[in-house]
This record gives sequence, structure tokens and C-alpha cells, in this order.
Amino acid sequence: MGEPITDGISRHGGDEFDASNAQGTPPPGYSFPTHKLAKSMQDTSKTPLVLVACGSYSPVTYLHLRMFEMAADYFNAHSKYELIGGYFSPVSDYYQKEGLAPAVHRVRMCELATETSSTWLMVDSWEALQPSYQRTAVVLDHFDEQLNGNMGGMVLPDGTRRKIQILLLAGGDLIESMGRKDVWASEDLHHILGQYGCMVIERTGTDVWEFLLSHDILYEHKDNIHVVKQVIYNDISSTKVRLFVKRKMSIKYLVPDAVMRYIFDNSLYSTKLTRKRDYVSYAFD
Repeated sequence: MGEPITDGISRHGGDEFDASNAQGTPPPGYSFPTHKLAKSMQDTSKTPLVLVACGSYSPVTYLHLRMFEMAADYFNAHSKYELIGGYFSPVSDYYQKEGLAPAVHRVRMCELATETSSTWLMVDSWEALQPSYQRTAVVLDHFDEQLNGNMGGMVLPDGTRRKIQILLLAGGDLIESMGRKDVWASEDLHHILGQYGCMVIERTGTDVWEFLLSHDILYEHKDNIHVVKQVIYNDISSTKVRLFVKRKMSIKYLVPDAVMRYIFDNSLYSTKLTRKRDYVSYAFD
């Protein structure tokens, strides 16, 4: 997330944000997954929260899964929010990133990684199946439309409904990439951080808050940016997993077993060497 893509196309650049154009094209047969969303809240004084992680997931790794769990620990410990669900949103094939497996494979690997191992993580294929590249601001609007528009938010015991807060889950490097005008449009940053917010998993040895102080837009929305440190260092990246497959090295315990079997059964990543990106967090590679 947040990185420039090939042929000079920028991940989050573009003209001024237009919310009326935010929903793109529903893929044929698409349905928004809600089967793991909490049906009720334990503490109705809190705000229901959904985490959304956009990324390549080529392939999904244990670090991607751990980031959701670290975020859950943070919100369970000290927060006005109550976490009711989380989503992986793999990018579309039009992202044009080297090493990007076809969307159908990346979506399926995310499903395999979550369908039996998690009670609250789901995979939304809307972004992955779009016929054009979708900016992160647009993707978050899609989730808002599904959760608060179509669903009507969270139903409370008295029959009233409460708006579900959506937060973008990201690695610390993504926040640093937001300081690059050639990567993120300022209108998108205001929209993402102002309307939704961001949950940042800070890598060991980095200081996200120091960076926030130096960036006007991020500092303006600092109250909507939540930061949790990665206490146990983990630098597993999809880039490294692809390289290991290419070199015929073991990837066991780097990705879930079901994902590992899927990679080998479908001969993914075995024929083309990939390169590392410049700006983006390894966590969402």
C-alpha cells in the first residue's frame, strides 16, 4: 500500500477526491461477507469498529495475520472502540506490481489463511475483482457503504443502530509513505484520516509519532491515528516468501500450511524473480 506502481501510475495520486464516484463496479456474483461480524456488542457505550487492511497479499503471511491480532490487543486493552470484525482487501490485478499473482489466487490464499484460524477475520474480494485500479480512499468508502449504508450499522439491544467506525490497518512504513506527495494525494489523506482513521503497527526501532510531528496533514488528524508497537520483532515479507519459493527453499512457518500447499499446488512464484519495493511496509507486501 502507498507505493508507486509501474508505468508511472501512482497508488494514491489523482484528482480531487470525488465521493460520488467511490463505489466502482460490483463484480458479477459479488456479495459482501458478514458471516464473522459480531452480532451484538459487549459494551454498548463503545463505538463498533471494523479494521480493513488493503495490500497485495502475494502471498498472505503470518505477519499479516499477527498485525490484526496486535491491533485487537490494543483496542481490547484501552479504547473507546469495540472490535467487531476485520477484513483483508487484496488489490486488483490492475495494480500492475511485479510479482503480483492473479487476484483469484490472492483472494483464495487470504481465505485459506482465515477461514478456520480466525473467528473474526474475513476476506472481501470487491477491490481485487474491480476492472480498474481503486484508490484506498475509494476502498474504504466501499466498506462504509456496505457496513453503514446497506447494513445500517450495528443494531443495539434497544433496536437503535450505531454507525460502525472503519479504520485502515497499516504498517509503520505506510505512514512514512504518506509524507510523499508523489505517492498520496492530499485530498485522499484528508478523506482517509479525517473520515475513517488509521491503525498503525509500528516496527521495532521506528518512531511514528516523531514523523507525525513533521507532517501537516498527518498531525492535523493525529487523534484518528492509533499506534501500537510491534513488541516481538517480525520481518516476514511476501517478497521474501516469493524469493524462497523461487530458490526452492522452505516457507513452512512463514505462511499458513493451507497457503503453502496452495502455492505449490498452483505453481505460484516459481518462475519469475521479483523485486522489493521502495516505500511500502513489508508487512503489506
